Amino acid sequence: MVVVSQSIAVAILGVIVVATGAWSEASPHLWFAVAAGLVGPMAMLAFYKALAMGPMGVVSPLGSLGVAVPVTVGLVLGERPGLPQLAGVLVAVAGVVLAGGPQLRGAPVQRRAVVLTLVAAMGFGAVMALIAEASTTLTGLFLALFVQRATNVAAGGAALWLSVRRGAPALPEQGLPLTTLPALAFVGLADVAANGTYSIAAQHGPVTVAAVLASLYPVVTALAARGFLSERLRAVQAAGAGLALVGTLLLATG
Repeated sequence: MVVVSQSIAVAILGVIVVATGAWSEASPHLWFAVAAGLVGPMAMLAFYKALAMGPMGVVSPLGSLGVAVPVTVGLVLGERPGLPQLAGVLVAVAGVVLAGGPQLRGAPVQRRAVVLTLVAAMGFGAVMALIAEASTTLTGLFLALFVQRATNVAAGGAALWLSVRRGAPALPEQGLPLTTLPALAFVGLADVAANGTYSIAAQHGPVTVAAVLASLYPVVTALAARGFLSERLRAVQAAGAGLALVGTLLLATG
């Protein structure tokens, strides 16, 4: 499914690249996009393996810690957020972790699951940092995203081929209904849009702020589950959503 959604995104981005003449923006910076395209699938694979080991209440919040990578990059590059922004970063990150619904008691967690989750988190954070360095213009960004997604498809396709060689089915038992293609296209393009808008934000403002704001997706996931699936938020998730909102306001005041 992931390979299909990313392939659709590659096809659409290819049309945009040709239409905008973005090929003329090719530069050595595209190697950052290639690296992002290689790291992303490995991070996702590690995350899914960790989720399979569970529990999700531990894996999901730990997966949010990847925000530390682009924030650290921003600090190393000389960014110095003001006191309100620094407080906003700390409060928002705490809110993101809590919004994932951390499991504070229950069955013990396998050490391998924790290691895989941290590897995935660092990989997600590395993708954010790499894609922000892959271009400096809007048309260049289209090309960088195309290269990143093409690399994603190549890496994902190779992993799928190896999986099939080991006996795993290439498709679900029910096959791939054509009715799922619009949803897969939306997923692929939404992922591209997320990377693209983050890159633009990182180029026009502090990376430390852009990275934290881009990492609020667990809050959105929790609220979407409440709104569309009628799932009740746990107290810790509601508290996390509130902290994330407070942190966002503090970041906006900086």
